[in-house]
Amino acid sequence: MDNSFRGAWPALITPASADGGVNLTALRELIDYMLAKKVDGLYLLGGTGEGLLISAADRRAVVEAAMDQVRGRVPVIVHVGSISTPEAAALACHSQEHGADGVSSVLPVYLGGLDATYRHYGAIAAAAPGLPFFPYLFGGQIDATALMKELLCRIPNVGGAKYTGPNMYEIAQIIDLGGDLPAERGWTIFSGMDEQCIFAAMMNAPGNIGSTLNVMPGPYLKMREWYEAGDAAKGLALQKQANRLTAVMIDHGVGAALRVSMKALGIDCGPLRLPQETISPQKEEIMLADLEAAGLAELAAM
Repeated sequence: MDNSFRGAWPALITPASADGGVNLTALRELIDYMLAKKVDGLYLLGGTGEGLLISAADRRAVVEAAMDQVRGRVPVIVHVGSISTPEAAALACHSQEHGADGVSSVLPVYLGGLDATYRHYGAIAAAAPGLPFFPYLFGGQIDATALMKELLCRIPNVGGAKYTGPNMYEIAQIIDLGGDLPAERGWTIFSGMDEQCIFAAMMNAPGNIGSTLNVMPGPYLKMREWYEAGDAAKGLALQKQANRLTAVMIDHGVGAALRVSMKALGIDCGPLRLPQETISPQKEEIMLADLEAAGLAELAAM
C-alpha cells in the first residue's frame, strides 16, 4: 500500500462565482485552510466538488490552480468522472500532466452494466497510466467486491477505491482483495461515509474521504489518531459528536449546509450550482443557527 494514500481527506468544495463559474481565489483560500488543518490529502471535483456540474475547461482550471497551490505538500486525487468516456479520459490525462497523485471516477452515468463499466474505467485508467486509478463506488449500486476483483485483473493501475456506503462487511471484503498483491502495486480503500468513519477504520480502511471534512477535518484526524493508538472508545465518542452536526447538515441539504458553514468560518464558497436550489438569506440564517447549536464552532476549531 502507498503510505501517502491514508488518513483524512476532504472531498473539497469547488467555490463558485456568481455566474456559476469557478472562483479560483476562494479555491486557493480553501486549500490553504485545509493545509493549515493538517489534512492528509485532497479529493477534487467529486460529488461535493460538483465536478459533473462544471465544464471540462473549468475542471482543468481547478486542477491547475489546486496543484499550483498545494505544491506537493499533500497528495491530490482528482475525480474525472463524466457522462462522456472520452471526456473523462481526457481529464485523467490532464490530471496526470499537471502532477495529480491519482484519478478517480464514478460508475458510468448512462449505459450501465458490468461490460460498460469495464470499458469506461479501462479507458480512463489507460489515459493516466502513471497514476493509480480509484473507482468511486456507492454501496448498493453494484456488487462492489466482484467489480473490484475483476478490475484488478483487467486494469494494471487500479490502486483501490473510494467506497461510500454503510456496508462494513462489503468494505472489508474489498480491503482484503489487496492482501495478495505485491507491496509495490499499492491498494487503498478509502471510506466515504463520514458518519461511519470510525467503523471503517475498524475494518482496516486506512483513509477516509468526505464532505463534512471541509468544515470539520479535525475530528476525523483525531478519531483516526485515537483509534490507531488503541482508544477506539474515545474515537467513537468523537464520531457521535461529529454525527450530531452531520445530521443537521443532512436535514438542511449537505451542499447548502457546507457553504453556510464555510462562510461562517471565513471562506465564501459562493452559490450552489444549477440545478440545485439557491439558498435564500432567510434559509441561511435558520440553517446557521441550527449548525451552531449542533457544535459547528467547536468541531471546526479542532
